[in-house]
Amino acid sequence: MIESRSLQPEDLEIRTLGPCRVDSPLASDVSASGSISDHFIHAAEFVRDEHRILVEDRIDRLMETPLVALPAFESAGPRRKIFFDPKKVRVGIVTCGGLCPGLNDVVRGLVMELYYRYGVRSVAGFRYGYEGFIPKFGHDVMQLTPDNVKSIHETGGTILGTSRGNQSKPEIVDCLERMNINILFTIGGDGTQRGAKEISEELARRGGKIAVVGIPKTIDNDLMFIDKSFGFETAVHVAYHAVQCAHTEAEAAIHGVGLVKLMGRDSGWIACHTALATSLANFVLIPEVPFQLHGPKGFLPCLQSRLRHRRHACIIVSEGAGQDLITGETGRDASGNAKYKDIGLFLKQQIKDHLTAEGMEHTIKYIDPSYMIRSVPATPNDSLYCLRLAQAAVHAAMSGRTEMVVGRWREKFVHVPISLSTCGRKTVDPEGDLWLSVLENTGQPAVFE
Repeated sequence: MIESRSLQPEDLEIRTLGPCRVDSPLASDVSASGSISDHFIHAAEFVRDEHRILVEDRIDRLMETPLVALPAFESAGPRRKIFFDPKKVRVGIVTCGGLCPGLNDVVRGLVMELYYRYGVRSVAGFRYGYEGFIPKFGHDVMQLTPDNVKSIHETGGTILGTSRGNQSKPEIVDCLERMNINILFTIGGDGTQRGAKEISEELARRGGKIAVVGIPKTIDNDLMFIDKSFGFETAVHVAYHAVQCAHTEAEAAIHGVGLVKLMGRDSGWIACHTALATSLANFVLIPEVPFQLHGPKGFLPCLQSRLRHRRHACIIVSEGAGQDLITGETGRDASGNAKYKDIGLFLKQQIKDHLTAEGMEHTIKYIDPSYMIRSVPATPNDSLYCLRLAQAAVHAAMSGRTEMVVGRWREKFVHVPISLSTCGRKTVDPEGDLWLSVLENTGQPAVFE
């Protein structure tokens, strides 16, 4: 994993397909749809290549590095000159991996920006993830137009369908070349974007002039060098209500325990933010902070003490927490990720066994809202974020940028090399201010040992 302090300016450079010689239609006083408008974008609003966003924002760290060597991201946004002629461009869009709130919002945003702002008329939606490029699966290609995407943001899921699994990159590139695709937008998490990088590398080997631009999707919010992934805010919103229900159930019972398992394979972002938003959780367990169940300062004795004094408790646990406590092998999923053992059911049984052994009357209510979180429509703020990501992705692709994802850094939209965004997992710092806020809010011990 690369840390921000070790980055060099060259690590943040974005690969391009060539010089931009085409005037952007966004500067015209005639819109792409043919209607007269006041200038879409004034000259001052075009982004120049020298516009950069610093990686670091702490002055003590900035002072350690000469100005010319400060690493900075390329700013996202429309360019005055673009690489592709919009009238000749053919675009492909694919959604991969698990469902996530906002997928349809991103698809809609891409189509609308391409059609109405750049005048692109050919947009193909590849069905069921990277399988959609492979002939043996037989999936149809969906032609995407403003008419058939105009309302899709009102529902969850993805109009294109999705799948997991590693598909042949040469076969994917063969498909792109057969269909004369010029731009491919990949909407998905780190596995999807690693696949996009391999597609881009295969294209480079063939000398292909196809832009590959990713829109990063992960509910867990764990992509590196991106402030927030789309879907994360909606996930916290739905999880908020699950924790409220668990707390209500726990409070109504004698020695009631409300246990909520939230998504977060390697990072506890959802758990931490939900705990702070509700202020109802008494214990938060995340992958970044190991814990012990037994012993004088273990989790189970602490829970028992809480129940004796307060008669109820609410627990939030991330799906990746406590994996070292559960025995057994689980294998890997279609994407090659290790299948995690069910910490929620395991913890429920451990709590039951411990309290029963201690002769303590109790009730445990267990809630796992994972699929409710994945499948709901995006919240308004998340939907807004999806639209802006889609617009930034179109601007980047039309200017010939490739092998990159769009994201937000320091509240600015930027271009991030795929290799950088997938170099590791963004995790909660056990010594950082977010985890400190959780400890202060819950009152739980810093360590269960």
